[in-house]
Amino acid sequence: MDLDKAIRSRKSTRKFKNKKPDWRDIIECIDAMRYSPMAGNNFSLKFILVDDKEKIQKISKAAQQPFIAETYYVLVVYSNPSRILNSFGEKGKIYLRQQTGSAIQNFLLKIEEKSLATCWIGHFVEEQIKNELKIPKTSNIEALFPIGYEFKRKKKERKIELDNILSFNNSKNKKMKNPRKLDV
Repeated sequence: MDLDKAIRSRKSTRKFKNKKPDWRDIIECIDAMRYSPMAGNNFSLKFILVDDKEKIQKISKAAQQPFIAETYYVLVVYSNPSRILNSFGEKGKIYLRQQTGSAIQNFLLKIEEKSLATCWIGHFVEEQIKNELKIPKTSNIEALFPIGYEFKRKKKERKIELDNILSFNNSKNKKMKNPRKLDV
């Protein structure tokens, strides 16, 4: 799949077909996360792929989002911040957020390439999920991703115009200055 097409067609899906994806395709999508930039080359993310329906039900309740229970798989992304914090101190918190977002974007684009669908879930009761999945208390659950095939619906454009969010050289300048000729 063309990268531009994957970027533009990626969206959050909350309604899935009753068709089970091949878990090997999901593993390939998870593997794409390993290639994202990591502060100090210190990979701090871990993953749990859940296919147990009872556990998925509990995750759905902890997230207060019933559509999660309708999927065959949920990916839980969590991190152990200690190595990053030991290496970079307080700045490590920022680096951890950055590298987590970067890794997740790789995952989302690979999901799109595989013609799978997901929704980035950030709202959940973390302790409930940690207890259910035996995630160490010192770890942070970064996100949940129910995975399946999208139940087709009309496409809608939701992207903001670039002119509304791009400035040049300062936040007030909305136009790029014409480049001057260089004296050689």
